[in-house]
Amino acid sequence: MSVRKGAPALLSAGTLCAALLLTGCASTAPSAPAPAGPPTSAPPAGDSRPAGAAGVVGGPGQSASSPSAPAPAPRIPGIGPATHALVPDGTTQALVVTGATTGDNTATATLYERAPGGRWTAAAGPWPAHNALRGWTEDHVAGDLRTPIGVFRLGDAGGRLPDPGARIPYDQDREFAISGTGFSGESLEGSFDHVIAIDYNRVPGRTPLDKERPLGPGKGGGVWIHVDHGGPTQACVALEREDLRELLRALDPSRDPVVVMGPAPTLGR
Repeated sequence: MSVRKGAPALLSAGTLCAALLLTGCASTAPSAPAPAGPPTSAPPAGDSRPAGAAGVVGGPGQSASSPSAPAPAPRIPGIGPATHALVPDGTTQALVVTGATTGDNTATATLYERAPGGRWTAAAGPWPAHNALRGWTEDHVAGDLRTPIGVFRLGDAGGRLPDPGARIPYDQDREFAISGTGFSGESLEGSFDHVIAIDYNRVPGRTPLDKERPLGPGKGGGVWIHVDHGGPTQACVALEREDLRELLRALDPSRDPVVVMGPAPTLGR
């Protein structure tokens, strides 16, 4: 699909490569959530829902029954009520990325879909993933080498290579080129062959290359799902190339897709 690049200036090839050189992800320049939750929730590139009265049983021959309590709404597996409340009501597709602890830089990603009856089931994955070098944070700032925790929409994609069949807007651009090495000495080349922008500190509806940061540059940005280069990232989530291509083809804008990401104990709240 084509993508609207918006009014703000895009990263130039020189700017992107310079900013990304020797980093594990995109740039540390900020992307603003379009947090996928209620307005009051907060949470190149690499650098986010009354129970009835209890029944009373009387003496012999007497009884009282209470109305049945409403069944709890189905939740995404592994996601607690507080986190699930941040998932928009209209969302029926969610990529869950979980690490074991706050400090982990490896994770597992699974795409879940909600059936008409409300039940969430796995549609793809689980896939191995990398996140930021120092793990996760609920208060991401530029350069902290942590991936923001939260629920964030997924609506724009792009990459250096042609669109592999994405249904969300896809911007093929040479500006997605990157070189240098990651935190483990691995080559970063090809990491941005395909990317999906996470709506953290960015303007939705624009190419992932757009660098307008609604929360300001101090809150980081350019947080993407991109091709795994074999090591931790600066703030992004990275998937193996074919897994990312499968995800790109699966994401359906009519299902209002989101990513729910963070360490398992936090997402379980």
